[in-house]
Amino acid sequence: MIFIGIALLVAAGIVLMISADAGSMIGLSQMQTAQLLPLVIILIIFAGGLFTRTHRFRELVGGLFMWAGLFAVAMVGYAYRDELTGIVGRVAGEIQPGVALVDTEGGTATFRRGMGGHFEVNATINGHTTPMVFDTGASAVVLTVRDAQEAGIDTDNLRYSVPVSTANGQGMAARVRLESIEVGGISRRNITAFVANAGALEQSLLGMTFLETLSRYSVTQNALELVD
Repeated sequence: MIFIGIALLVAAGIVLMISADAGSMIGLSQMQTAQLLPLVIILIIFAGGLFTRTHRFRELVGGLFMWAGLFAVAMVGYAYRDELTGIVGRVAGEIQPGVALVDTEGGTATFRRGMGGHFEVNATINGHTTPMVFDTGASAVVLTVRDAQEAGIDTDNLRYSVPVSTANGQGMAARVRLESIEVGGISRRNITAFVANAGALEQSLLGMTFLETLSRYSVTQNALELVD
């Protein structure tokens, strides 16, 4: 009997979808009624499975309410998907400050301020991802020796002849050119950078040779926004 009911519903759905004169049923348009049929079929199958196992009526009702609740949650989640994406991005940013909330349509990447008060960003340099600190005081992108090596740069043959000021004092750095650097979905190629000599820098810096290629960047109390 269950399969007969399903067959009748499927047939009715086909008629509604191909008929231009079907009008409306139970206050719904022909397309709305056709879209409702899959849910009705699922409920029929679910109810039939319960009855074939001789479950009690209240267990059937409980099961139907459970599926109806799941369906309602899914619909609400879909309707507010943009807002939920923003919330998930903010939570991820609080847990991992280097993770960006990316808006591909607007071409923006937003980072949350880290516990230490700095904005840490995950940058992919020559295909290798490394954490960096946003620093407008740095005139260029500056890499530690380790990050440079992991990005495929031969640090043994560099000339550390450029004086730089770091948190650890004065140091020397070597000029290099990065094949590619990507931050929060914003990609640039052939960017000038420096590699600080060993021990001069604790963490790589995202400086002005990358930042000046952006349309703009802005800092609020707890958020950094980069705009392609």
